[in-house]
Amino acid sequence: MSIPFKQAFKVGSYLMRQKLKGRKQYPLVLMLEPLFRCNLECIGCGKIQKPNEILRKNLTPKECFDAAEECGAPVVSVAGGEPLMHPHILEIVEGLLGQGRYVYLCTNAILLKDFLPKFPRSPLLSLSIHLDGLEEDHDRIVAQKGVFEIAVETIRKAKKMGFRVTTNTTFFDGTSVEKAEKFLDFLKLLDVDGMTVASAFQYLDAPDQEHFFGRKRTQNFFKELLTKNKNNRWNLTHSPLYLEFLQGRRDYECTPWGNPNYSVLGWQKPCYLLDDGYAQTFEDLMETTHWEKYGHKNHPKCADCTAHCGYEATAVKDATSSFKNMLASARVALV
Repeated sequence: MSIPFKQAFKVGSYLMRQKLKGRKQYPLVLMLEPLFRCNLECIGCGKIQKPNEILRKNLTPKECFDAAEECGAPVVSVAGGEPLMHPHILEIVEGLLGQGRYVYLCTNAILLKDFLPKFPRSPLLSLSIHLDGLEEDHDRIVAQKGVFEIAVETIRKAKKMGFRVTTNTTFFDGTSVEKAEKFLDFLKLLDVDGMTVASAFQYLDAPDQEHFFGRKRTQNFFKELLTKNKNNRWNLTHSPLYLEFLQGRRDYECTPWGNPNYSVLGWQKPCYLLDDGYAQTFEDLMETTHWEKYGHKNHPKCADCTAHCGYEATAVKDATSSFKNMLASARVALV
């Protein structure tokens, strides 16, 4: 894995504290969406399809800080929408860093170049750039030409300025293993500090409903792709056991409480992909959500899901559940 040692240590210490307190359910990553507006209309995204009265809303910096404190997760993923369109995004990022949290700012990079001189070069901050393939594929998926070139140019500039830069990638049906392999090799040449990968999740409001992976397709795709990741050829930032889950080598229960989502609508039940209502407080979310209803075994809308927001926390919990599993996780990571 390419997660910085200090971050891994902080998260590991946090996990141990939860175990010592006897907690069965606890957040690892807060998924914070301070707005839903975006400057793109990606074919697989449902966020931009919200009504205009919702698209006009912003979380205040205080609401963001309070949510992070209330939740207590050591890591915050700031997404949206496009977070750089938020009028107070600098204050939000600096405030979360000031709380001592690791922050991943998820962006399509169109506006990022102008923000680079303004963001702090903090070891707690990662700029997570959305790239779904090489130029032709990425620009088709985001429905706008030239975005790939902007993102790549900005990644190079951010790296030169000393930022930690990661990428997040969604593979849609029609992406071959060969294309994915070539793309990940390209990211390696860019010297990004980490990569996350996923198959396309089915947003019910997304414009394109034809190119989502099914569960079996996801497993076959990643089984073939990840066999090529010998000696950590690619800097994948997922937990090793989650990568085994993606390949169908392990089966896990869904634990969406590990990645709670907070947005202008409140705390989303049960995760950012499935909208079963909202809670006004984190405590209410944890106490009133029937978590056992969800997951690929329990809910028809979850049947094809392998998303990190549901299963990465399960894999992390499994990896730290025993010395045997710690060794298994280390063994997978070293392959």
